[in-house]
Amino acid sequence: MNTTTRPSSAPRRALLSVGLALSAFSLGVQAQPLSDRPIKIVVGAPAGGTADIIARLVGNAMSTSMGQPVVVDNKPGAGGAIAMDAMLSAPKDGHTYLLSVNALVTELPYSIKPKYDPFKDLKPLVELAGSGLVLVGNASLPPKDLKEMIAYVKANPGKINFASYTPGTMSHVMGLQLNKLAGLDMNHVGYKGSPPALQDVMGGSVQFMFDGLATSIPNIKGGKLRAFAVTSAQRSHALPDVPTLAELGFKDMTRTAWMGLWAVPGHPDAALKRIREETLKALATPAVRDRLLAVGLNVNTQNPPTPEQMAKSLQEDYESVGAMLKSVNYKPE
Repeated sequence: MNTTTRPSSAPRRALLSVGLALSAFSLGVQAQPLSDRPIKIVVGAPAGGTADIIARLVGNAMSTSMGQPVVVDNKPGAGGAIAMDAMLSAPKDGHTYLLSVNALVTELPYSIKPKYDPFKDLKPLVELAGSGLVLVGNASLPPKDLKEMIAYVKANPGKINFASYTPGTMSHVMGLQLNKLAGLDMNHVGYKGSPPALQDVMGGSVQFMFDGLATSIPNIKGGKLRAFAVTSAQRSHALPDVPTLAELGFKDMTRTAWMGLWAVPGHPDAALKRIREETLKALATPAVRDRLLAVGLNVNTQNPPTPEQMAKSLQEDYESVGAMLKSVNYKPE
């Protein structure tokens, strides 16, 4: 009689079950929401502005992907400082982020005395979309191109205004630079975002504005605004018939801006990593990418800059903006 005892398969079955359970748990965690609370994106601009458009497109896609609500909280004013304060006062638990233009670091510190240190209290997380600005004017005005626009301003000394979506930003500085380089005397009128500024440009109380493409293109195509030039190095794919300022003899006015998602130091590294991954995933979805391209924004999902690369670029831009502001004798308002 054979009394050899065969190894029991029970331990092997148990180990296999544990392994499958761990695998399922791992996959489940990957697909799980960050938590049962909403992710908040604070936007330093009013509803309908470029930042708001990007935040809602990206936020909706992230919400679908993560299975977690993503809410947009508009806090316009003070060049983004109000929104910045809201993020700084929020718990550092990975649930609150800021969507703002790079001017928050590169330009606004020259115009206001912020409560934050742009290079210590802010952490760039993802570059979302960018473009140059477009110089627009009331469509009922006589000028049809930049040459005529400059002649029109000179023919009406002291009577012409230009708007900016926020004092101290690229929208403001470009107007000052055009004043200097073209010998103009346009008066600046600052606003809390593009929508109210554009309403006054189209209404006639302000004549011109350097604006973001996303907010101006619908009105340009609708015949309410006339586009004179763009500040980017190349013509915009959304406005192929509008020349660059460089083409028109103002090569020193070539500049672009980008919107980014920002955090503050102290958030959990795992949360920051997840939010960056989900944001890049959202930007790569055809619905989001195509919508942003349609309003003239460029999206880099093939080789997006790392947070470290973004921080280095911001420092370099901050220094170059300071030199440019000095060249136009800029004084904070």
